[in-house]
Amino acid sequence: MNKHHFLKVPLLFLLVSLMMGSCVSGKRITYFQNMEQLEQMAEASKTGLSIKPNDLITVSVSAYAMESALPFNLPVVGSRGTNMLAAQGAPQIQPYLVDSEGNIEFPQLGTINVEGVNRQELAARLQREISVYVKDPIVNVRIVNFQVSVLGEVNSPGTFSIPDEYLSLPKALGLAGDMSIYGQRENVLVVREENGQKTYAYLNLTDANVMNSPYYYLKQNDMVYVEPNNAQKQGAGYNRNATVYISIASVLISLAILITR
Repeated sequence: MNKHHFLKVPLLFLLVSLMMGSCVSGKRITYFQNMEQLEQMAEASKTGLSIKPNDLITVSVSAYAMESALPFNLPVVGSRGTNMLAAQGAPQIQPYLVDSEGNIEFPQLGTINVEGVNRQELAARLQREISVYVKDPIVNVRIVNFQVSVLGEVNSPGTFSIPDEYLSLPKALGLAGDMSIYGQRENVLVVREENGQKTYAYLNLTDANVMNSPYYYLKQNDMVYVEPNNAQKQGAGYNRNATVYISIASVLISLAILITR
């Protein structure tokens, strides 16, 4: 065996190792596998957001005789806190701040406990109580501080305000530009505060059964963290530059073959 062979073997081994290290199993990056085995989604997760202390909620009351409903509405304010229209031409409804005991001070009705109910339940309750004073009132309730934070191995991490009542984990990841290729899809952390205590769950997005988790639909102030995969932890810049290393190794092997001829 000549010296040319001894020189080529380690270089070829380096090239093969780099190529293998840059490969990722499709099963580790494909979302919602085994979808055909999913029996049903957890309907309990779609019952709506529950109101919590420190939430901001808006309540608008209307009726055919609008004058009779006015006493049950907070003043309409502009974008700078004045009783004017906002810059966009739309009125801004003043929100209620739910206190630490879960109460709000509602015009005419006084102190109302709203903790633990969703907006439909609160609207129905207010409609019943206001109907004593107003004929056929219409009550609309919204939670306006619905925000989630998405951090870690995503393309655009940040905190996002959600106008819709239902936000699934995949939709939240979509707002953050989806996971990078280096995100660990089998172990996505969701942190939630419930009844004054932090709760959490690790979700496997490669398994369709994740849709049955009570953490699949996010709640206000949830935090989502995508952990980097093992390769990313072990070598911060290794995988991102794998193609560069392979190119360099190819050039070195070519030069070595030319030099040793």
